[in-house]
Amino acid sequence: MSILSTVIRFAAPLPKITEAERFLFIGPHPDDIEIGAGATAARLAAEGKQVCFLSCIDGRYGTDELGENLSPETLAQRRREEAVASARLLGVTDVRFLSLCDGGFYPREELLRGIAGVIGDFQPELIFAPDPDVDSECHPDHRNVGEAARELALFAENPGIMARYGTKPAPVRALALYMTAAANQFVDTGGFLNRQLSAVFDCHKTQFPDGCDSAKAIRLYLRLRAADFGLRSFHRTAEGFRVLGKTQMHCLPEAGTRR
Repeated sequence: MSILSTVIRFAAPLPKITEAERFLFIGPHPDDIEIGAGATAARLAAEGKQVCFLSCIDGRYGTDELGENLSPETLAQRRREEAVASARLLGVTDVRFLSLCDGGFYPREELLRGIAGVIGDFQPELIFAPDPDVDSECHPDHRNVGEAARELALFAENPGIMARYGTKPAPVRALALYMTAAANQFVDTGGFLNRQLSAVFDCHKTQFPDGCDSAKAIRLYLRLRAADFGLRSFHRTAEGFRVLGKTQMHCLPEAGTRR
């Protein structure tokens, strides 16, 4: 860690996730929020915080089983129903969808306008979204949604820019990026890991049918990740995020990086 990075952290400390009251979790597809930050969402909801889930992409191509018995439209509807059930299990009842076409088949402007509309309506203080800077991430929907959320988190308080999207400004003061390789803040999720696992594997059956290899692998990954982040933050289990406050979102390349 450079001296400059250290000075920036003391001069402009990152907002603490759990001190906010209103949280917008933005996911590319149904199931991504639960995998990336489901235990944190469950903890916040249990604490009485206001939590909203936004799923941007419909997931219509998220299986190899499409054919006569399963159309893309049918799969998209099933995934939407799974997302509502999963969110409810985590204690979240405000679930919204943009229903853009899976695989990157949508204009960037439509994605930005859709997310901005939810930000203006829900008025979050903190936004969760996937980290678009992960080198191994190959899915365009994950990168696109992360980029859009990051851009709108910066502009959310600007009345003129939000008006261009047809909505009103919102008091967003921080962005927490999940599915990140550069976590700089951790949330204690003790007591909520099993609820997260249930939300993923008991609800999202189109993605994780019983006994499938991917379900076994992701379940193990989530357990190991929770333990690793827990060790790094002196908790039994935790989730890690790359947090950026309003000061760190612009012109400070040394800010918000790995501790």
